[in-house]
Amino acid sequence: MFNQYIQVTRSSMPNFEEYIEEIRELWGSHWLTNMGVKHQRLEEELIKYLEVPNAALFTNGHLALECAIAAMNLAGEVITTPFTFISTTHAIVRNGLTPVFCDIDPKTYTIDVNKLESLITEKTSAIVPVHVYGNVCDVNAIEEIAKKYNLKVIYDAAHAFGATVNGRGIATYGDASMFSFHATKVFNTIEGGAITYNDSKLTKVLNELKNFGITGQESVEYIAGNAKMNEFQAAMGICNLRHVDEEIQKRKVVVDRYNERLSGVNGIKLSKTREGIKSNYAYYPVVFDGYKLSRDEVTELLKSENIYARKYFYPLTNEFECYKNKFDCGQTPIAKYISDRVLTLPLYADLSLEDVDTICDIILR
Repeated sequence: MFNQYIQVTRSSMPNFEEYIEEIRELWGSHWLTNMGVKHQRLEEELIKYLEVPNAALFTNGHLALECAIAAMNLAGEVITTPFTFISTTHAIVRNGLTPVFCDIDPKTYTIDVNKLESLITEKTSAIVPVHVYGNVCDVNAIEEIAKKYNLKVIYDAAHAFGATVNGRGIATYGDASMFSFHATKVFNTIEGGAITYNDSKLTKVLNELKNFGITGQESVEYIAGNAKMNEFQAAMGICNLRHVDEEIQKRKVVVDRYNERLSGVNGIKLSKTREGIKSNYAYYPVVFDGYKLSRDEVTELLKSENIYARKYFYPLTNEFECYKNKFDCGQTPIAKYISDRVLTLPLYADLSLEDVDTICDIILR
């Protein structure tokens, strides 16, 4: 048994002195929020890193997604996936829209593009696909379908920061992408998030939506909330962005070791990255399908050794109590099947290979 807990993830942080130096000037300016110099600088650096024309920062990814949906004035139905964190579905519903759930691809666990068109009706206004675990959606097929039916595409890219498709950054696809910068993500700002987007006309409305709908010193033109990223969050992001490529490479080393130990084991299904995709190695999902132990038994076995894996995503979002009797998870059988069997194993940049071996030994013994 490990003397200290091994969690499913651990936040990447810069050197303490590096962060202190980054925030030092805040004691002089006292400008701590409301889009200060750190906020502005992080936006500029993210635009450069992600190779996008526009980016807007938010206090978290969920409110970023809510505001992106609101900014596009969508109505009616939005096609999405239930194999995601509850935030995705909530952001759609809290905008007064109806989620229509599409099943997932059994290999990538992303939205099944072959089932998309059958769900489109005259009420459909957008598609909200989700990149999962560092696996990315079939972005080219989604783009073709969206153009054919004149639909908006807003990606939930919470798991995909730094991923590329044939060398092209994932943030450049769709009308917009939401990134989560939560402490558990590959790139974090403690809490935080961003929207990257193509249409520069959205800049004004996104900035107003995250600031109560205020449009002038004495003017509030519409109802909105407070979703501004503060300067301490932005400063953490500035520091972490300097090291994110190195962090992704370290995560790859861990993933390679897991693959080496768990590939070819009967009853254990590993996620394969599609050709041309550069993953960010956000999570390490394992599906226990016909293994000598069930997913839940493996979870408890690891927990008894102070190792905490996560059933992620479980349950499906269309199974949660708040949506009871509103949706039928039987209409997304592959998502249901994977959700009942998937477990994400510990993965973070400084997880030692010795610890990876111990985790694998426990599962395999």
